[in-house]
Amino acid sequence: MPLKGELAVFLVALLVVNTIAESPYRFFKWNVTYGTIWPLGLPQKGILINGQFPGPDIHSVTNDNVIINVFNNLDEDFLISWNGIQNRRNSFEDGVWGTTCPIPPGKNFTYILQVKDQIGSFYYFPSTAFHKASGGFGGFRILSRPGIPVPFDEPAGDFTVLIGDWYKSNHTYLKSILDRNHKLPFVDALHINGHGPQGPNRASFTVDQGKTYRLRLSNVGLEHSLNFRIEGHKMKLVEVEGTHTMQETYSSLDVHVGQSYSVLITADQTPKDYYIVVSNRFSSILLTTTGVLHYSNSNQEFTGPPPGGPTSEIGWSLTQARSIRTNLTASGPRPNPQGSYHYGMINTTRTIRLANSAGQVNGKQRYAVNSVSFVPTKSGTPLKLADYFNIGGFTPGNIPDAPTGKGIYLDTSVLQTDYRTFIEIVFENKEGIVQSWHLNGYAFWVVGMDGGKWSPASRDQYNLRDAVSRITTQVYPKSWTAIYIALDNVGMWNLRSEFWARQYLGQQLYMRVYTTSTSWRDEYPIPINALLCGDVAGRHKRPL
Repeated sequence: MPLKGELAVFLVALLVVNTIAESPYRFFKWNVTYGTIWPLGLPQKGILINGQFPGPDIHSVTNDNVIINVFNNLDEDFLISWNGIQNRRNSFEDGVWGTTCPIPPGKNFTYILQVKDQIGSFYYFPSTAFHKASGGFGGFRILSRPGIPVPFDEPAGDFTVLIGDWYKSNHTYLKSILDRNHKLPFVDALHINGHGPQGPNRASFTVDQGKTYRLRLSNVGLEHSLNFRIEGHKMKLVEVEGTHTMQETYSSLDVHVGQSYSVLITADQTPKDYYIVVSNRFSSILLTTTGVLHYSNSNQEFTGPPPGGPTSEIGWSLTQARSIRTNLTASGPRPNPQGSYHYGMINTTRTIRLANSAGQVNGKQRYAVNSVSFVPTKSGTPLKLADYFNIGGFTPGNIPDAPTGKGIYLDTSVLQTDYRTFIEIVFENKEGIVQSWHLNGYAFWVVGMDGGKWSPASRDQYNLRDAVSRITTQVYPKSWTAIYIALDNVGMWNLRSEFWARQYLGQQLYMRVYTTSTSWRDEYPIPINALLCGDVAGRHKRPL
């Protein structure tokens, strides 16, 4: 049964012992239910949070303690992850299979997050059982603390814009296809904030003429890179996943799956309605959905077709990606400039090359990283808990540092890395699709990307001065992308393809950041309310 009010308050008080006492608290109570949604103009079974689809936005400020009590009223286990929230020193709260036990039906769990030293635009989503295909996602914004300068004027409004691809079928049916180890069919449509292409069902944003607005764009979809544009309006990019950027202006912007951007638009056109357009990229089947930018002083609807955008042009997208750079003089979460950390002057101690691949194992579809297709442990015990209680069940370091060229095989892949080192990871994509890679617990510098095969000579073209620091990066077809990471966050962290069917069928791994000298000063102990499952449920009690 859910915790009673008095006990819940007492429990929360215990849970926050390890957070910074002087930082404010923000409390949320979420009821997760099934409900009827209409993203494509027809009724579907969706996942709602407090009756909403998409779910409610989380608004926070740097260093806030965010307390979210989640009640699972579904008929199956449920788990939420926080895309971009670093959960510093506390991967127990990360909300993916390898770190956190799911919430059983009819039960609740209180997440204790601290948005330590972070700003920016992010989102949350359900991470297991392919729930993401039915909703349960929403925006998560972190504002700068008062007194910390922001490199643009306060906008007149601040909108969350969640875009993605969508199926008419719900997660249960899609999951059954994957569980039979088959590929999913092509998606049915695209959406903007849960609204599809049907006329009366369009997403709408109202603006006042002459004022400037911030749009926080996130691609919460399952597979497709999407292009975002607004008829007759330019977009000024100001922030990418927690980093203030050089303020380049774009007519349209590619947002790859899992990525988030903040842009400013000014309502400086003739008062009327203007198309907001989202279309898919790099596909022979083209999909488009539209929303409305509505001027408050006009009753004139838009006329004519929506503006077209790029379709299959990889070079166009690569050029745009290279133009996104860090604003070195802007403050981040702290008053010191973002450029005060000179990542390009630090020697890397290790290079890891990760290659994605697709194939079959015993006649069943699988996806892999360096030939290893991830499978959970037989007991179902999250890796972080198995590691904490020292019960084994997996082997750190069982995935090679470079592609082997071998056939795909199944294993619980865990990459062993050393705390407080500075490493290079090269994502190699020999396939004909655009990949998108995300690492929980960290932001990394995207120092280079190009077509062809990576070699040590490729480092000559790295951006070692103002590369953007972000949490999700694309890798173009038959191309590579290189990142630098400062491994300063102890824990067990999920590194995954954001192509969600690929992630589900093995294209992920966990990065264990740890050393034998790691102590309680480096990592928080297990939360006292942590759910226990698998082997640890029956064999151990949580320590006090």
